[in-house]
Amino acid sequence: MESGYHVPIMLPEVLELIKPERGGVYIDGTLGGGGHSEGILARLPEGGRLYGIDRDADAIEAATARLSRYPAFTAIHGNFFDMRPLLSGYGVDGADGILLDLGVSSHQLDDGSRGFSYTADARLDMRMDRSQSLSAFEVVNGYPTKRLYEIIRDYGEERFASRIANAIDKARRASVIETTGELTQIIKGAIPAAARREGPHPAKRTFQAIRIEVNGELAGLEKAVTDAAGFLKPGGVIAVITFHSLEDRIVKNVFRTLDDPCICPPSAPVCVCGRKKEHEILTNRPITADENELASNPRARSAKLRAARRLTI
Repeated sequence: MESGYHVPIMLPEVLELIKPERGGVYIDGTLGGGGHSEGILARLPEGGRLYGIDRDADAIEAATARLSRYPAFTAIHGNFFDMRPLLSGYGVDGADGILLDLGVSSHQLDDGSRGFSYTADARLDMRMDRSQSLSAFEVVNGYPTKRLYEIIRDYGEERFASRIANAIDKARRASVIETTGELTQIIKGAIPAAARREGPHPAKRTFQAIRIEVNGELAGLEKAVTDAAGFLKPGGVIAVITFHSLEDRIVKNVFRTLDDPCICPPSAPVCVCGRKKEHEILTNRPITADENELASNPRARSAKLRAARRLTI
């Protein structure tokens, strides 16, 4: 039973990379409903531990109930960006395997009341952690038009970002924008009819952009992935699943830097920067879901899985 959360994406591939059967300490930095964690726990030998981190209190509650039969599991409410301080509170100073499944969970999308979806009318929210103050309501109604344009352009990669930002500004001058339904109609009205008839839902990119801004999903992601890789024990593996090009680009570049940390000029005859290689890339190209998985789980279509291992030096 998935407790309303998505089927874990590329679970066999994740398990093959992080190999929980080796034992030790594992971290699921984006716990969700606990699907990946359950797969890890099923392979974890006696004496192993799994810590699941999530910003969403609903996810913590659902996963705790689902995984209650596993004494090796501990749920932690927090952001994996703060992995080190969160785990230090449990006496953990390193991990043998780390999984990060980025982006919004299917449960958050499917729960219309959370305000993530452009197909369900609800108050503008989009907070993964509902204890934080910033929500989509504040972004849509309070951000300057120029900043809205930049967010929609950069985080949504939306070619009509200027038109959409100006349409939002015009609408909110007349009346506060309260709901996802109102925002969706404003976006539709800003996009030319011909463009609305092709490609994804016209509001998809803008909603993605606002969600990323509300939850700070990209701000600090480079540092968070770098820090997580540094938290690995020798031989430990970090696996990261991304769902759009902005995330994937950041993860790819972090892994490239970990694999080749030297910053000496290409013309230098020998390395003098002193940066030693401590990690190696395990996935030269990202792993994607196969046709069988896509047939049963269409949301895996945009997923990319990358992994790196800390070297035993």
